[in-house]
Amino acid sequence: MQTALATIFVFFIVVVFHEFGHFIIAKISGIRVHEFAIGMGPKLFKINKGDTDYSLRLLPIGGYVKMEGEDEYSDDVKSFSKKSVGTRMAVIAAGAIMNFILAIIVFSIYAYNVGVPTTTIEEVTERLPAYESGLRSGDTIKSINDFEVNSWEDVKNIINKSNGEEISISVIRNDKEYSFLMKPIINKEENRLIVGIAPKMARSLSLSIKSGFQNMIMVLGLMFQFIAMLFKGKVSSGDISGPVGIVYLVGEAAKSGFQYVLYVAGFISINLGFFNLLPIPALDGSRLVFLLFELIRGKPVNPEREGFVHFIGFVLLIVLMIVVAYKDIIKFNIF
Repeated sequence: MQTALATIFVFFIVVVFHEFGHFIIAKISGIRVHEFAIGMGPKLFKINKGDTDYSLRLLPIGGYVKMEGEDEYSDDVKSFSKKSVGTRMAVIAAGAIMNFILAIIVFSIYAYNVGVPTTTIEEVTERLPAYESGLRSGDTIKSINDFEVNSWEDVKNIINKSNGEEISISVIRNDKEYSFLMKPIINKEENRLIVGIAPKMARSLSLSIKSGFQNMIMVLGLMFQFIAMLFKGKVSSGDISGPVGIVYLVGEAAKSGFQYVLYVAGFISINLGFFNLLPIPALDGSRLVFLLFELIRGKPVNPEREGFVHFIGFVLLIVLMIVVAYKDIIKFNIF
């Protein structure tokens, strides 16, 4: 039950933010929106306001915004097809952008709840390089090898890039500056270099928001790395997960508490936004490619032809989802 509730929550907020992005920009642009739907399949609930039906559907696996003239020709002055290319591109891209904004929000909430690492040392592990060199709890790191330190990420990155060579860490202790020499050692569990220090955590709204941005950018970077590895043939089918894998991931996070579910929601939101921007038929990225092509050639692609391409892409995506779901069931030993 805990896994089911956490999964529904994650899918709900990720899908709502994505579809709301399309919806709000369409409304602002004067496009007629027939339906704003959360979920797929049969309707569970529907209300009407103005030109738009707001519905909740049975299957919590997606959603959509149905706009006038999006996939067919329409003479309606409020149709999607009657708007400028720039406006249509903004409407299409808004879904992914809202996913990135959601990630920043939930990462910031997570950071505020668990605390943000500062550059002040909370703990120094005995018999490790930092302790042996003289670093102590309460020291605030100012620089490493004359590189100014502004965050704990800076500390980790500079130490990890030292290649195990001796480094100099300058700290502020009792309003005085001291420098200590030490040689980092490898942490085999994390596969990175360490000196044996842990940061003091602080609850700060500004630092939490900053952390939210940093985490969003970090995960986006991982997405680009994944695509690069995919083209290099360094990714196997076992490295890819679908809805079943997501449910498993959310379930594991739910065991540790709601704040970890929030973090996973941010990670999934970025994945959804990034994946939707890929130039794959039936996805937002493909629609952006068609609009870019229209901008270059000065006239739109035949809506029926574009619709056919998206339909074929949709069918292939469904097949891919079924295959990935089957592999996830085996990989995570669901049954």
